[in-house]
Amino acid sequence: MNSIKMVDLHGQYLKVKVEIDQAIQEVITTSAFINGKPVEAFGTELAVYLGAKYVVPCANGTDALQIAYLSLGLESGDEVIMPAFNYVASAEAAALLGLKPVFAEVWEDTFNINENLIEERITPATKAIVVVHLFGQSANMQPILDISHRYGLKVIEDNAQSLGSDYTFPDGSRKMTGTMGDINIHSFFPTKNLGCFGDGGAISTNDMELAQRAKMISRHGQGQKYAYEMIGCNSRLDTLQAAILRVKLRNLDNYVQSRQEAGEYYDQLLKDLPYITGPAKLSSTNHTYNQYVIRINDRDRVKEMMHNSGVPSMIYYPSPLHLQKAYNYLGYRPGDFPIAEKLCGEVLALPMHTELLRQEQDDVINSLIKSINLL
Repeated sequence: MNSIKMVDLHGQYLKVKVEIDQAIQEVITTSAFINGKPVEAFGTELAVYLGAKYVVPCANGTDALQIAYLSLGLESGDEVIMPAFNYVASAEAAALLGLKPVFAEVWEDTFNINENLIEERITPATKAIVVVHLFGQSANMQPILDISHRYGLKVIEDNAQSLGSDYTFPDGSRKMTGTMGDINIHSFFPTKNLGCFGDGGAISTNDMELAQRAKMISRHGQGQKYAYEMIGCNSRLDTLQAAILRVKLRNLDNYVQSRQEAGEYYDQLLKDLPYITGPAKLSSTNHTYNQYVIRINDRDRVKEMMHNSGVPSMIYYPSPLHLQKAYNYLGYRPGDFPIAEKLCGEVLALPMHTELLRQEQDDVINSLIKSINLL
C-alpha cells in the first residue's frame, strides 16, 4: 500500500507551482507585504465568485467571526444561537466579546444545525443565529431565514468549510453559501476548499454599511489613517497570502469537482455496508466534501487499527461544545444535546483532498472494513 495522506497540500501545489511561484515573486519584488494590490484584487474576485456585493479580507476565519459580531453591533450579554456539534471558533469569538453562546441541536445525518429546534432556543436576549455549513454542505437556509425575519434576528453564515457550495431555495432560486446571511465568514486555512499557505479569512455581505464597518474594524477601527472611529483590531490578510489565493481561486471549481468525484466514489464503496453510515446529501445543496465523515460503532478502536495499517483518519469532533471545560460556565449538562453527543462518539473523517486517487480510496475502505471485521 502506498503512503496515503489525509491531505495532500504539496501535490495540489505542484499542479499550480509556476503560477504560485510567480505570484509570490511579484510580491517580494514589490515588497508591499501589507495591503498590497493583490489583497484588494482577491477581495473583488472572491465577491464575483460568490455573487456577493462586498468581501473584506482579514487574517483568519476566527477573526472574521469576531469582526462579524462587532459589525452587527452585538453587545455584552446578547445571545447568539449556534450548533453544539461544531468547531470552537463561533463560540470562542462570541465569548471573547462577552456574548453568550446558546447551543442548539443538530441533524444526525447531515451534522448541520436542526432548523426545527432553533425557535425553542430563542429568548428576549437572542440577537443572532450562526449557521455553520459543516463539512462542505449547506444547512437548510430557507426556514432559518424565515425564523430570523420572524424574530428580527441577524444571520451569520460560517462558511469556513463549504466555500463553493450552494443552496437551492424552494422557489428554485440558488445562492452560494456565504451570501445568504446578513454577514458571513470564510476561512482559508490550508486544508479548506480554498486554502492559502498559512492563515487567511474574509467577511462577505451584501450590506454596504456592514462591509464598511467590517473593513474599519479589521484595521484598528480606522476610517482614514490615524482617524479611529470605533474600537477595532488588527486583522489583515497579508499580500503573499492574497497573491496565492488569487491563483487558487481560479482553480477552485476544479478543486470542488475533484472533491465531489472522490466523495461520490466513497459513496459507491460504502453503499452496501450497513454497519457504516456515510454522509447524507441534501437535494437542496451540492456537497463539496471539505471532509468525508462517516459514522460507525467502536470508532476509536477502528481508528487505531486503521492507523496501525498505515491509513490515516481524523475525528471531527471528539466532544460537543456544550461539554467543553471552557464553556462550563454556561451550565449545560450531559444529555442536553443527545444527537451532538452521539455523533462525537461515532464520527470518523476519511482521507479527502483534491489529489486523492481511486486506488488510495480502495485501500482506505479495505482497511476500514478489515478493521471493523476484527472487532
